[in-house]
Amino acid sequence: MKTYKPIDLLVRYCRIALPFVLIIGLDSCKLNNLRDLEPSGPVTRSIDELFWITVALMSIIIIPVFSMTASFIWKYRASNSKALYAPGQDSPAWLEWVVWLFPALIVLILTIMTWIYTHRLDPHKPQESSTPPLVIQVIALDWKWLFIYPEQNIAVVNELTLPVNRPIAFKITSNTVMNSFFIPRLGGQIYAMAGMETQLNLIADKPGRYFGENIQYSGQGFPYQNFETYATTQPDFDIWLMKARQSSIKLDPVHFNELSKPSVSHPVVYYGSVSPDLFKLVIDQFIGGQRSLSTAHAIDNNPGVTRNVR
Repeated sequence: MKTYKPIDLLVRYCRIALPFVLIIGLDSCKLNNLRDLEPSGPVTRSIDELFWITVALMSIIIIPVFSMTASFIWKYRASNSKALYAPGQDSPAWLEWVVWLFPALIVLILTIMTWIYTHRLDPHKPQESSTPPLVIQVIALDWKWLFIYPEQNIAVVNELTLPVNRPIAFKITSNTVMNSFFIPRLGGQIYAMAGMETQLNLIADKPGRYFGENIQYSGQGFPYQNFETYATTQPDFDIWLMKARQSSIKLDPVHFNELSKPSVSHPVVYYGSVSPDLFKLVIDQFIGGQRSLSTAHAIDNNPGVTRNVR
C-alpha cells in the first residue's frame, strides 16, 4: 500500500480546497462593503442575535465532529502501523446517549428560538414607538424602484430617505415580475408581487447611508437594480421634502407608464406631486374587472367622466 508523507497530504488537500476558496472569494466581491452587514435598527439586531445564537449552538456539534474527523483521518492513515484495528468493537451505552441526546436538545432549542423570533420579527408587526409611522409605498419596476410618500404627496425613483427613530410602514408591490425588496442594515427581505400588497415595518436608529437592492432575479438589468437609503434627522428629512416638492413633475398615469419602461441604472428623479390612489391603481390593473392606469388618466383629465368607471 502506498504511503504519503504529511507534506504530500497537505498539498493534496490544498489542491482540492483552492477552487472552493476562489469561488467564495469571487462571490464576496458582490458585497458593497462589510458595513452593509452592520445592524442599524432593532429588526436587524434581532436577526443578528438569532444568527449568533444559532452559530453557537451548532458549534457545540460541528467543532467536535470536525475535530474528531481530522483526528481519525490522521490516526488511521495508511502509514500509521501502530493504530489499533478493531472492527468488532462496540460503543458503550453512555456514548450512544451523548451522540443522540445533544443533537436532539440543540434541535429542540433551535425550534423554540425560531418560533420566538419568527413572531418577534413578523414584517406585518408595527415597530414599537410613540411616534406615528411614516407610510412609504414601494413599487418595483424594470429595473428600478419607485418610492411614493402618500402623506407628503411626493415620489422618488431610486432614492429612499427616512427620518431616524421613526417607524416606517412600507407597502410594497410590483409592476413587473416578482422582486425582493431588501435593505440589509435595516431588516430582512420581502417579496414584491404584481397584483398584491406586502407589508414591511422597519425603523432606523442610526443616521447613515445604507445600500438597498433587489435580490430576486428579474431579468437583464437585475444586477443594477439597487438604490441608496438615507437615514437622517427630522430637520434634514424636512429639508429633503422641500427639495423634492420643488420638482414640477407630477407622477400621473402617463408619467408612470413612461417610467415603467425597462431601463438600467436609472437616475434619481423627484416628483413634486402624485396622482391620488396611484399605488392602488398599479395593484388593481392586474386584477380582473378593475380600471386600468389609462382609464384613470382619462378620468383625471375629464372631470365630467364618472369615477365609477372600471
